[in-house]
Amino acid sequence: MSKIQRAILSVTDKTGLVDFARKLSSMGVELISTGGTAKLLRDSGVSVKDISELTGFPEMLDGRVKTLHPKVHGGILHRRENPAHRTAVAEHGIQPIDMVVVNLYAFEKTAAKPGVPFEELIENIDIGGPSMIRSAAKNFQDVAVVTSPSDYNAIADEMAQSGGELSAATKWRLAQKAFATTAAYDSAIASTLERVSANGRFEFHPAGGFPQTLRLSFNKAMDLRYGENPHQKAAMYSDGSGTGVANGRQLQGKELSYNNIVDLQAAWDLAQEFSEPVCAIIKHTNPCGTATGKTLVEAYKKALECDPVSAFGGVIGVNRPIDAQTAEEMAKLFLEVIAAPAFDEAARAKFASKKNLRLVEITLAPQKWVLKNVSGGILVQDADVRPLAEGDLKVVTKRPPTPEEKRALLFAWTVCKHVKSNAILYARDSQSVGVGAGQMSRVDSCKIGAMKAVLPLKGTVAASDAFFPFPDGVEEIARAGATAIIQPGGSVRDQEVIEAADRLGLAMVFTGVRHFRH
Repeated sequence: MSKIQRAILSVTDKTGLVDFARKLSSMGVELISTGGTAKLLRDSGVSVKDISELTGFPEMLDGRVKTLHPKVHGGILHRRENPAHRTAVAEHGIQPIDMVVVNLYAFEKTAAKPGVPFEELIENIDIGGPSMIRSAAKNFQDVAVVTSPSDYNAIADEMAQSGGELSAATKWRLAQKAFATTAAYDSAIASTLERVSANGRFEFHPAGGFPQTLRLSFNKAMDLRYGENPHQKAAMYSDGSGTGVANGRQLQGKELSYNNIVDLQAAWDLAQEFSEPVCAIIKHTNPCGTATGKTLVEAYKKALECDPVSAFGGVIGVNRPIDAQTAEEMAKLFLEVIAAPAFDEAARAKFASKKNLRLVEITLAPQKWVLKNVSGGILVQDADVRPLAEGDLKVVTKRPPTPEEKRALLFAWTVCKHVKSNAILYARDSQSVGVGAGQMSRVDSCKIGAMKAVLPLKGTVAASDAFFPFPDGVEEIARAGATAIIQPGGSVRDQEVIEAADRLGLAMVFTGVRHFRH
């Protein structure tokens, strides 16, 4: 190990920088900086040398050229144990640089801005920063490369304890992180620019589409105890956005398991379908109870009524902050996880005695794509977020649904989308009643949905995620006591199915939209 004597600091994210720079300076490290970073340090009373003093060349071209210079990269890249390298840098007056503190222009944040001009996008492609990071990471034996403010304290502490040095293990860990940083940065640029075309002027494709090369970059959020089963290892990775299930904030309870997280996503997705207060109770990714209400506690009580046996050990998702009254009711049942936008203090106090219950706060994140592994590759599709418009609804039977039936049909259709196919869902207005999930035969789903019902089925409606291939499903639904059906239509036997509904006095609505969930 050797003492760090000179450092370059050039950062976009200035979080914690001044304090870190003061600590380096107090340990005798000479600080060299650029542009806004140098100004911030100087204004904060930290002694710093401009990069132009090191290179003998001014920053130019609106800051495009400042660190791309032999006195910068020679100072970083030369191997200290190589006599020829030492002779070369001495001959050209190049001073060693022992630490590079750099983070990059916020390209992804710029690209996410609606209607961002192409020129602004291009100007936020960092050149000097990645070059310095890669140079320092390549020469990690001699140079420490710091790309994240989260590392500042640990680095300063280690240097303070070792007389200004960093261990080889620390430098190697920082280099690994640095290469991952530049890889993710280049990937973000390539993925974004692939969606930009030239047509007289540069503009984003309105639809986006799928990239020719799919580049994914995620950071490990946590190791999990195991996967779906104890003999499988597992981990969860985050996109770093701070939103969605992978970035949820766990407030209490045991660590989340793989299956908890899968069910948590299912519960959260269903809860976000509604604007009114809703509660979704999930078991093995299927909604065993879903209801809306004037209040969240009302929605929970109605959801629990659907199937209180299956709800035991379930996962709950809601779309409102959980209050004390709702928490008091939920705390009566054994649950694995509750996901909500927030939990107020009174609610957290109610749950505090249930030490194993996981409470997770989630910030809404619109899901654009769904990915699924296949051997040798990956499947990608748009997320199933197709809303049902009034114009989609087509009454195909002699009897149209009553206003009450129509409200119930729309509710049932929304929930049915989240049931594993083949899916049949019985419901009343604002409350699911029976769920037939994941059967190989649609008529069996009709039978199981009715069999699972605890509440009376008479006067309910039914939703089917895909068309009925034969009239037998309609006949089974009528036998259960339902009075109306919503389904996509599109079978070669649609007319037979419609005739069966007319014969049985049912109202039937076609949507023209299918919601398979495999």
